[in-house]
This record gives sequence, structure tokens and C-alpha cells, in this order.
Amino acid sequence: MEAPAAPHNPAETELTVNAPEQMRELGRRLAKLLRAGDLVMLSGELGAGKTTLTRGLGEGLGVRGAVTSPTFVIARVHPALGDGPPLVHVDAYRLGGGLDEMDDLDLDVSLSDSVIVVEWGDGKVEGLTDDRLHIAIHRTVGDTTDEVRHVTLTGIGERWAAVDLGVLTA
Repeated sequence: MEAPAAPHNPAETELTVNAPEQMRELGRRLAKLLRAGDLVMLSGELGAGKTTLTRGLGEGLGVRGAVTSPTFVIARVHPALGDGPPLVHVDAYRLGGGLDEMDDLDLDVSLSDSVIVVEWGDGKVEGLTDDRLHIAIHRTVGDTTDEVRHVTLTGIGERWAAVDLGVLTA
């Protein structure tokens, strides 16, 4: 007799993405679950697909401007074209001081009115809110031709307790 399956944790989901367009589509679907004030933290190796996912989020949120890596400007604000929230896309790779440096960015939007996506934010921006969505993207290291990515989405805090991230796998 098999042991009963472990209950599905709606605040965590794992999926496999096989191509960059699928990563963008994941971003577009995820955008439907996001709202103003959400913090999304992205982690993964260089070239894992963090910016590609964020590009899909921007498309799904309906924001202005092409979503590109903010590596050299650290943060980009993409205003909403409709009634949705703006997207703030941050690359925290070069930020050493965490929240103090985030404040120094002098973003021209209220963080509570925006969806904030932070690449490389682990250990740097968790203090912005108790509620956040952490997305870890893993790829085969060293094999630059392999497009397969393993994505783990983990909702942290009360905001994500009732959100079923499993809808993203459908």
C-alpha cells in the first residue's frame, strides 16, 4: 500500500521550462497573480532567464518600455499603460548595502503602489516586506546550448499563503 501523497503546498510550485519563449509565457501568466505592493525576488545563475521572465511579467502587467536587464542602471521603472501597477525592475547584483542602497536609488514611485522585481536580491531586500515571492531558476551549468530551466516558486508570508502557484503549471 502506498503512502498518501503529501498535500500540495499552494505557496510553492516547481516546473520545467524548455525554451526562452516558455519563460516569457510563465512571466505573462504570473503577472495575473501579482498586485501592487508585491515583491518578486529572482535568483539564478547568469543566463538562467531572470530578465526573460521579467520581460514576460512586463508584458502581462501591460507596462511601457522594453524590459531589459537593469545591470548598468541598477533599476528601471516601467509605468503602467492601463490601470495596473507599474513595474520596478532592479538588479541588486552590485548593491552591497541592501535596503540603504535601495533607498538611495530614489525611485520615483511608491514601492507599495508597484510590482517590484529584484534580480540578485537574496540577503539584500527581504526587509522591504514580510511577504514576497521567491523564484529560483536553475539551469545546467557549463552547457550553454541547454535551454531547459527548473523553476521553483515559493510564496513567503501571509500574502502568498492562499495563492495557489500550481495554476502556473497548467
